[in-house]
Amino acid sequence: MSDSGAAYWGRHGAAGLLLRAPRPDGSAAVLLQHRAVWSHQGGTWGLPGGARDSHETPEQAAVREAHEEAGLSADRLTVRKIVVTAEITDASGAYWSYTTVIADARELLDTVPNRESAELRWVAEEEVDELPLHPGFAASWARLRAVAASIPLLVNRTS
Repeated sequence: MSDSGAAYWGRHGAAGLLLRAPRPDGSAAVLLQHRAVWSHQGGTWGLPGGARDSHETPEQAAVREAHEEAGLSADRLTVRKIVVTAEITDASGAYWSYTTVIADARELLDTVPNRESAELRWVAEEEVDELPLHPGFAASWARLRAVAASIPLLVNRTS
């Protein structure tokens, strides 16, 4: 918990996966999680993610959480960039961070939601802002979208 009383999940920080994949027209879609109403900030849309374990890197945590929450297999993902999107140091010197791992899939992957998800949905990048976003994700989306736009999207090459 921060000095202001705000709760931050994960003693060792937290991480989420911003997964992109090409839509049929070649533009990027991102995988969003509609958070179950009982969860923290329930009813909002965000990224699959959660608390890091003490032994995990942000990349490992994001990929593990995406597997747990969306049924995504690590071998279908290509990590492209790691971005620290929130950092907090409280008066006692305790540090907490949220790291977003940007990854690509070569196609729109099927997902299997767990109980933390009301729904999982591939959303066109330009439509993300139209959803009621988790406040933390909303605060970082413009920056994440700009970073993602600087990385060419992986696509399937057919001959």
